[in-house]
Amino acid sequence: MIPDLGKYAATVLSAYGASLVLLIGLVVLSLRRGRKLRAEMEKIEQRMSRNG
Repeated sequence: MIPDLGKYAATVLSAYGASLVLLIGLVVLSLRRGRKLRAEMEKIEQRMSRNG
Protein backbone atom coordinates (compact mmCIF):
# COMPACT_ATOMS: atom_id res chain seq x y z
CA MET A 1 0.00 0.00 0.00
CA ILE A 2 2.89 2.39 0.75
CA PRO A 3 4.93 3.10 -2.39
CA ASP A 4 8.67 2.56 -2.39
CA LEU A 5 10.12 6.07 -2.58
CA GLY A 6 13.72 4.95 -2.78
CA LYS A 7 16.30 7.68 -2.35
CA TYR A 8 13.58 10.37 -2.32
CA ALA A 9 11.81 9.02 0.78
CA ALA A 10 13.29 11.60 3.17
CA THR A 11 12.49 14.50 0.84
CA VAL A 12 8.92 13.37 0.17
CA LEU A 13 8.15 12.58 3.80
CA SER A 14 9.60 15.88 5.01
CA ALA A 15 7.50 17.73 2.42
CA TYR A 16 4.38 15.92 3.69
CA GLY A 17 5.34 16.75 7.25
CA ALA A 18 5.94 20.43 6.49
CA SER A 19 2.63 20.65 4.64
CA LEU A 20 0.79 19.06 7.53
CA VAL A 21 2.38 21.44 10.05
CA LEU A 22 1.49 24.46 7.90
CA LEU A 23 -2.11 23.32 7.45
CA ILE A 24 -2.55 22.73 11.18
CA GLY A 25 -1.02 26.15 11.86
CA LEU A 26 -3.43 27.85 9.47
CA VAL A 27 -6.41 26.14 11.07
CA VAL A 28 -5.28 27.14 14.57
CA LEU A 29 -4.67 30.76 13.53
CA SER A 30 -8.04 30.94 11.78
CA LEU A 31 -9.88 29.60 14.82
CA ARG A 32 -8.08 32.04 17.12
CA ARG A 33 -8.85 34.98 14.88
CA GLY A 34 -12.48 33.92 14.58
CA ARG A 35 -12.87 33.79 18.35
CA LYS A 36 -11.22 37.17 18.75
CA LEU A 37 -13.43 38.77 16.10
CA ARG A 38 -16.57 37.16 17.53
CA ALA A 39 -15.78 38.56 20.99
CA GLU A 40 -15.10 41.98 19.50
CA MET A 41 -18.40 41.93 17.60
CA GLU A 42 -20.29 41.00 20.77
CA LYS A 43 -18.75 43.99 22.57
CA ILE A 44 -19.78 46.28 19.72
CA GLU A 45 -23.31 44.86 19.70
CA GLN A 46 -23.62 45.40 23.46
CA ARG A 47 -22.52 49.03 23.11
CA MET A 48 -24.99 49.54 20.26
CA SER A 49 -27.88 48.09 22.24
CA ARG A 50 -27.09 50.31 25.24
CA ASN A 51 -27.00 53.46 23.13
CA GLY A 52 -29.93 52.80 21.10
